[in-house]
Amino acid sequence: MFEATTILGYRGDGVAVIGGDGQVTFGNTVLKGNATKIRTLHGGKVLAGFAGSTADAFNLFDMFEKILENKKADLLKSVIEFSKEWRKDRYLRRLEAMMIVLNTKNIFILSGNGDVVEPEDGKIAAIGSGGNFALSAARALDKHSDLAPRELVEESLRIAGELCIYTNTNIKLLTLED
Repeated sequence: MFEATTILGYRGDGVAVIGGDGQVTFGNTVLKGNATKIRTLHGGKVLAGFAGSTADAFNLFDMFEKILENKKADLLKSVIEFSKEWRKDRYLRRLEAMMIVLNTKNIFILSGNGDVVEPEDGKIAAIGSGGNFALSAARALDKHSDLAPRELVEESLRIAGELCIYTNTNIKLLTLED
């Protein structure tokens, strides 16, 4: 995991939400507190968020968006193609970033090694230094509360921001609905 941020994705019935904190750190110094680490791709049909090196993440976003365009926004085909390209390219294999990509049907974690991981439950994924805090909170809230998906992601990130020193509570969210 990267000591950089917290990104949480949640996929429910006909809805997808991604959220991230705004903290950018360099070593033990906070450089910025209001960064945006999430975005929409392919005309708002896919949500994505990154943890790790910002420059590397922008390269990954660009590459993934091109593949998404070529695959006509088919997320499953796009992540498989992305993984193939990542593993073939020596430059890409050295990038220090991870991504979560999702829509209302699928959610995936794309690792810095070219791995594509679909969460076991198919609905909640987290990356970054506060990822495990956010993931634990989201699983508990999903099971034991009636929070709407957007509220669940926001509250889970707030909990992570209170526990992880590399995460703050300046939270940004994006939502997709069928």
